[in-house]
Amino acid sequence: QLSESGGGLVQVGESLTLACTASGDISIGSAGAMRWFRQIPGKEREWVAQMLSTGTTYSPEFLKGRFGISRDNANNRIFLFMNNLQIEDTALYYCNVDTEWGLGTQVTVSS
Repeated sequence: QLSESGGGLVQVGESLTLACTASGDISIGSAGAMRWFRQIPGKEREWVAQMLSTGTTYSPEFLKGRFGISRDNANNRIFLFMNNLQIEDTALYYCNVDTEWGLGTQVTVSS
């Protein structure tokens, strides 16, 4: 099971960190790939950050380096760091570890 936390209401330009806690049979330290996605109402879910088992990280170019991902193997968690948030970042954010998904946490950015 994956459980996201840390979402909320922030203003334009602020930063926010989301956490995803894994439990049950899911082991962050053994995961092949860990990802964060988001879904804006009316649009398809899109990928915003990825970390492979090697620790290599990726983020799509359209985010211009504003988002980053990290993991805490000891506590079975992954994080999404979001900087300089914009109104268009408002979305429901999901974590994904291999084939498992969380239920999402809402991030709302206001002006």
